[in-house]
Amino acid sequence: MAHGEVKHDYHLVNPSPWPFTASVGAFVMAIGAVVLMRGLSANEADFFFGKGHWTLFLIGTAIVALTCIGWWGDVIKESRAGDHTPVVDIGLRYGMILFIASEVMFFVAWFWAFFELAIFHGHRADWIIPTWDEATAAAWANWPPPHVETFDPFHLPLINTLILLLSGTTVTWAHHALQQGDRNGARLGLILTVLLGLVFSWVQFVVEYPLAGFAFGNQGDVTNATLYGASFFMATGFHGAHVVIGTIFLFVCLLRLMAGHFTPQKHFGFEAAAWYWHFVDVVWLFLFTFVYVMPYLTMQN
Repeated sequence: MAHGEVKHDYHLVNPSPWPFTASVGAFVMAIGAVVLMRGLSANEADFFFGKGHWTLFLIGTAIVALTCIGWWGDVIKESRAGDHTPVVDIGLRYGMILFIASEVMFFVAWFWAFFELAIFHGHRADWIIPTWDEATAAAWANWPPPHVETFDPFHLPLINTLILLLSGTTVTWAHHALQQGDRNGARLGLILTVLLGLVFSWVQFVVEYPLAGFAFGNQGDVTNATLYGASFFMATGFHGAHVVIGTIFLFVCLLRLMAGHFTPQKHFGFEAAAWYWHFVDVVWLFLFTFVYVMPYLTMQN
């Protein structure tokens, strides 16, 4: 955008529509989510505002997706044009670090909720009994609640743990190979990482979740399991969403690597993806320990 000789190391971006389209897409997607879950029209046949209709949510999601493609595509073009000076590169690194820090706090909230439910359920039950119904109080009296069959952590969850740990080694291999100029090794490591991410998502969403006895309409007396089910699926489900995002992130890096965008000296896009993936790995270790193993051991005792 600037004209004439540049006298600083910063990059002034050209006018961009993406902040505006991102805001519009996020707004439409949020309204669409409300429509999907609750509805804004008394007539459920209403195509745009009736409860259970995906229309607005999908439109908002499409706008956000197109915005991401266009905006990040512009960032890639700026990088290829040499606009990412050392000063700009430092800013990008700080930005990614702060983003991951915000994600850490996001998961801290879910862990906090799960720990509060697990540690102080007895105190809450004593308070709820005189004020709420007995079924709700019973749900708080024990953790996990009665009739909840927790997952055996040493079956599917352990398999997924090994898958993610292996993916952490393959992405590290790919990074070190790229730093050494071994493009074939970097490509193979990235391909394996993407495949492992896909396998993890398939095991969790397709194989494991339908087996949950406390959700998805499975048979059994699980009327008091809503607290456990909500905390379980919010924590593990959001992590699964992060795995999907990280897999897409790494797949884009794979395409860029094959297009020759990365060099041993300049490849922050891939480095940021590796940071994000390691963050996803570490969060899963905490989930495996405190959401899968601890409730299971509690039930066994």
